[in-house]
Amino acid sequence: MIDLPTRPGPRPTTTGREIPHDQLDQFSPAHIRDALVETARALPGVFTGPSQVSEPASLALRLHHPTGPWEAFLHPSTDEFGHIHRAGFLHLTVPKPLVEPLHTAGWAEAHPISRRPEWPDTIVMLYAPRDEDELAVATTVLHASWQQATSEEG
Repeated sequence: MIDLPTRPGPRPTTTGREIPHDQLDQFSPAHIRDALVETARALPGVFTGPSQVSEPASLALRLHHPTGPWEAFLHPSTDEFGHIHRAGFLHLTVPKPLVEPLHTAGWAEAHPISRRPEWPDTIVMLYAPRDEDELAVATTVLHASWQQATSEEG
């Protein structure tokens, strides 16, 4: 499991709504968001483009060969495991054991749509990283999401 430090400062303000579920402050500086995007694009088997499940301006993280379980994807897509918004925050699926630790340490909140039974309860908003240290945490969480989406179901 990932050892998460506590996120410094107060949580960002979010809409708290299913749609749109947006972060309203504490955005990523451009160079941090760019680094996050490049990290995501470098993951094996990942391709990017407009999201299939969110606003078209968000950058979808999709897999050429998705093999993970149902909980690893943002439905109704069968290959989008997350997306990065222009402000730097992400919506992504994470392994179930990581959901509560991310919330407790102040890095994420559950996506309100995950309360619906037809959606995975593994969908979170990972707050926008604001500096290099926070980018390191976001990269670690992104990698865990990707690993879940590329794991063999079983």
